[in-house]
Amino acid sequence: MRRAVALRHVAEPRKRTRGRKGRDALSTLEPVVPSAVAVALEAVDERARGVVERRRAAATRRRRGWLVRRALLVADVLGLIVAFAVAAVAFPGGGAGNEVGSLAEGLAFAATLPGWIVLAKLYGLYDRDEERTDHSTVDDVIGVFHVVTFGAWLFFVSAWATGLARPGATRLVAFWFLGILAVVLARAVARGACRRSEIYLQDTVIVGAGEMGQLVARKLLHHPEYGINLLGFVDADPKPRRRGLEHIGLLGRPEHLPQIVSNLDVERVIIAFTNEPDADTMAIARSLRDNDVQVDIVPRLFELVGPRVGMHSVEALPLVGVPSVRLSPSSRLLKRTIDVVAAGVLLFLIAPVFLLIALFIKLDSRGPVFFRQARLGLNMREFTVLKFRTMKADTDDAVHRDYIREVMQTAVDANDNGLYKLERDEAITRVGHWLRQTSLDELPQLINVLRGDMSMVGPRPCLAYETETFAPHHFERFLVPAGLTGLWQVAARAHAPFSEALEMDVSYARGWSLGLDLRLLCRTPLQMLRMKGTR
Repeated sequence: MRRAVALRHVAEPRKRTRGRKGRDALSTLEPVVPSAVAVALEAVDERARGVVERRRAAATRRRRGWLVRRALLVADVLGLIVAFAVAAVAFPGGGAGNEVGSLAEGLAFAATLPGWIVLAKLYGLYDRDEERTDHSTVDDVIGVFHVVTFGAWLFFVSAWATGLARPGATRLVAFWFLGILAVVLARAVARGACRRSEIYLQDTVIVGAGEMGQLVARKLLHHPEYGINLLGFVDADPKPRRRGLEHIGLLGRPEHLPQIVSNLDVERVIIAFTNEPDADTMAIARSLRDNDVQVDIVPRLFELVGPRVGMHSVEALPLVGVPSVRLSPSSRLLKRTIDVVAAGVLLFLIAPVFLLIALFIKLDSRGPVFFRQARLGLNMREFTVLKFRTMKADTDDAVHRDYIREVMQTAVDANDNGLYKLERDEAITRVGHWLRQTSLDELPQLINVLRGDMSMVGPRPCLAYETETFAPHHFERFLVPAGLTGLWQVAARAHAPFSEALEMDVSYARGWSLGLDLRLLCRTPLQMLRMKGTR
């Protein structure tokens, strides 16, 4: 079946269709269903419908997984071949009279390429883009490291044991290092190319048009890099649409979901909170088992569920394990070591930039170069945060206090530019506008990191009066050090209201790991470029 049926197929019951896995799927509908599905198609936003129309014209149906898996496979093969060739050229001559670039060794390496692909498949390096909306090449780095390390060692042992080749240790190490670098870069290029194709987009519906369903929709719309083509909501008792979601239509009732998924060829269904009984919700999810569709479920206790939760069982009864939020002494030491090294190196490298920015600030307006403000860090310990001054001297903070209270107590809407931030353009200097757009005003916080007040990655440094509006679980954000960058800065920035920023801070604290810190550090420069001008 193609990505979406023709309009005449929507308006008329279909007798039988061929399923994606080659099975016959009965699709005879009740008399009320065809009209419901037709209404669903009409409710799809014009932009999203345009994507469906263009896909309908394709000769064969293609999906994100089909595209990305093939692109990543080609990227892996090319990356390994390039690494092998560069190592051979850079280090001619080999061990035991054989050269790494010899015909015999080249053929031996070529023969092992299918094994490299199987190894990458075992590590799940080809399947996560279809399952996870926010998956990126940064998330593959650890897996690529394992695959190349294991593969290089296995190639060395196999070549030595069979006597087909004698790869030298120097060139093997060079191939290992270049292999990791080349495969990661090739994967980044491949994903970038895939995201330019409409095949990458996943037609998606959200079951539940309440507060949670609309929150999910807003987050998806603010992240086009996720490749989600949001078709609409499915709900029997929807709430009025929030500002910015008026164009997202209601596709039908939950009992019509299987027909909607089949007729619109939906690829992803997100089940948010609905007013339906739990038994009905489970029946809805189970009804999709015959469809080749990714089902995501927002957990009822999502406030307690972080990225590090683990699944275990008691006699096949699944249990979700919620780990402790506090960092162990070894984790604190490791995190602190990374902070000192990273902040020290960056301060040394960007010292000239510091001087230029300081000069621009002094020439632009009266007042100090640095803006100093009391903030709360680890265990709510107060410290003085440093930033380059972007506002006029002696600006009153009473307006900001009132704004924080307002956004925490009501369902605040975004500004006309789609951002959740207090607009005070009259108080910002000319240089300040540029510093905020580029995030360079945050650079002095590297000094706070060296002092131990902050970390390179962590929750946003909090003002004392902001805690007046905190819910009890929001204080968990103080169980880890405040950070120069973090989950909120990378995932949402000014596109999320203050209340959601707090939830992301808590999620970071609950899900902390060294890998998470490294991923956020790697994503920060790209996010700064992507979200330029959104502060």
